[in-house]
Amino acid sequence: MGTDATNPNATTAEGTAATPADSAGGATFDIVHAVLSAEPISVDQAIAAVESDTAGAVVSFSGVVRNHDCGKPVDRLSYSAHPTAHKVMADVVAGLVAEHAAAGTESKPVRIWAAHRTGMLEIGDPALVCAVSAAHRGQAFAVCTELVDRIKEQVPIWKEQFFSDGTVEWVGAGE
Repeated sequence: MGTDATNPNATTAEGTAATPADSAGGATFDIVHAVLSAEPISVDQAIAAVESDTAGAVVSFSGVVRNHDCGKPVDRLSYSAHPTAHKVMADVVAGLVAEHAAAGTESKPVRIWAAHRTGMLEIGDPALVCAVSAAHRGQAFAVCTELVDRIKEQVPIWKEQFFSDGTVEWVGAGE
């Protein structure tokens, strides 16, 4: 773990889990970026980071702050992370890589970029951004979908919603 060179406030697992092809010819996986960031994150930056000459597909996800939840207007959100969340994020991404590398038959690299914001966010701000490049779209979609699902399920990040009526609700804190 270190800090992201472009963002000294981000904790990163960059480059820690490049996995060589297994003996069956499985894909190599390159974790380009896996961080929690107090600074804004960008889907354009994520896409640019995973693009390569070997990639026939680049799939991205940008989870943005919406202006409503359960029929109530939302003004803004704040994300808080457990002190170990950066390690959990790195472990989640590394675990996904290990499983896919062991099961894969594609020999071209798969590149992964993931970041989750912490702190105060406004409506429209990206909260979770992921990008995956692969030789074929099916693999890129599958890895990106699973990456998003695992981050949301396993990384200890809690959302505080500030509603227009002045009420506040924590999401994920009791799970």
